[in-house]
Amino acid sequence: MQVEILVPLAFFALVFGSWYLYVTTRNKERLALIEKGADPKLFKTKDAGSAFRTLKLGLFFIGIAIGIIGGYFLTEGGMEEEPAYFSMIFLFGGVALTSSYFLQKRQPEN
Repeated sequence: MQVEILVPLAFFALVFGSWYLYVTTRNKERLALIEKGADPKLFKTKDAGSAFRTLKLGLFFIGIAIGIIGGYFLTEGGMEEEPAYFSMIFLFGGVALTSSYFLQKRQPEN
């Protein structure tokens, strides 16, 4: 078997194995707590953060797109291609995540 095929297969097997281990362990812990008399409502999480996760992800992708555009303009200005793109993507991605943090912080708690 070729080595080029083994590396992606091993990677996906590792990711799937980690996820499976996490889910089964969490399930066993919950069953043990329920057997000892814990309230099942304890495991329900608040879904209020879902809108903020979507906002954060959206702003992050917008920041990456602006970073790619900024990297293009830097390469047209004479800068080397790799540092221009990487620096702009990380810069604008970070700015987007920081702005989403401050937007979320301004919202009142429910």
